[in-house]
Amino acid sequence: MEDCIGTLIKRYPRLESCRTSIYKAYEQMKESFERGGKILVAGNGGSASDAEHIVGELMKCFNLQRKINVNLRDKLIAIDCEKGMELAEKLQMALPAISLCNHSSLNTAFLNDVDGRMCFAQQVHGYGVKGDILLVISTSGDSENILYAAITAKAEDIFVIGLTGKGGGKLASIADLMISVDETETYKVQELHLPIYHCFCMMLENYFFK
Repeated sequence: MEDCIGTLIKRYPRLESCRTSIYKAYEQMKESFERGGKILVAGNGGSASDAEHIVGELMKCFNLQRKINVNLRDKLIAIDCEKGMELAEKLQMALPAISLCNHSSLNTAFLNDVDGRMCFAQQVHGYGVKGDILLVISTSGDSENILYAAITAKAEDIFVIGLTGKGGGKLASIADLMISVDETETYKVQELHLPIYHCFCMMLENYFFK
């Protein structure tokens, strides 16, 4: 795992200050998955796209093949030989992750009926259980819907990881672990977030599926 982080720092030397927090975040995610937990991810704007991106990398193969286990393969084929065989060949092992940005009916209903700033918090309350991880992405660390989600997670014993820009904003006083890149301009912060979460995804995939 140190090789993955070392390569990351070599390519992006400015992330040296984040080395320890990146590794700690990986360890928390790994332990959550080992306990049967999942990762909830949320962000706004470009960071919402990052949330979707992270889920896509965790829920299917990233760099490695993730063949399903023989027991599941045999069950699929026993239920339907033709379609079961096709499923057995094409299904991939997943690391369970949910983006909170993608549920338009729920989010717009909550926005209209209750309070749009708490759409993510509602989903944390509904999906989250003790032992899960909430990964929130905010370039400023001050987005209200992100703060409400983080507070809800903390109240429900869900570990909160913040991925932000320099200083971490208000989120820094709430999150259990912060990864704050040394930039303040939104697009520059986002440019450094992507290689960080690719590093997470690679390390997790190597650990569980190599």
